[in-house]
Amino acid sequence: MPFTLAAPQHSELLVKKSRFIGCVQPVADRAAAQAVVDALRSAHPGATHVCWALMAGGQSAANDDGEPGGTAGRPMLEVLRHHELEGVLATVVRYFGGIKLGAGGLVRAYTDSIAQALAGAVLVPLVRQCGLQCAVPYALEGALRREIAAAGATLVEVRHDSMVHFSLTLPEPQAAGFIARVDDAAQGRAVWQRAITP
Repeated sequence: MPFTLAAPQHSELLVKKSRFIGCVQPVADRAAAQAVVDALRSAHPGATHVCWALMAGGQSAANDDGEPGGTAGRPMLEVLRHHELEGVLATVVRYFGGIKLGAGGLVRAYTDSIAQALAGAVLVPLVRQCGLQCAVPYALEGALRREIAAAGATLVEVRHDSMVHFSLTLPEPQAAGFIARVDDAAQGRAVWQRAITP
């Protein structure tokens, strides 16, 4: 089961006078991740490197930002994969201390920065959401609204036409029970469309 993070978590390492400031945080997508990386560059103008790794929307990305190829972004990405994280950005800001660490030393420093940040992070199971669309006669609108509220579903849209059309989302594991309860209450007069969303 994939996980995401409840909140950002930070770490800081000193390795042979180089300072590594790590962070793991939830992000929605690549655009949001890029905005975070750009903000870090602005906040740390004296930093030598701002390296990052991203797992979001089933896609991954990594950037070494001038470090030798494969010594920063990719190892950070492997830490995220190992923890089965999704919708998470890992960043490390490095201030060079004047002593070269070598490829192995860089890989250890970047992976340790992210591993330490994750050690204090709260992992949250990522539950697939199910998008549902249901149309019911006007007489059943109130009953369906009560079922939606009782299930803790998120009402996306209501459209009044020849019938009342509801669009909603709820956790995938609850969908079958919800549909059965509505069908029972509507005595077969509910019309369903269903789309699975991540």
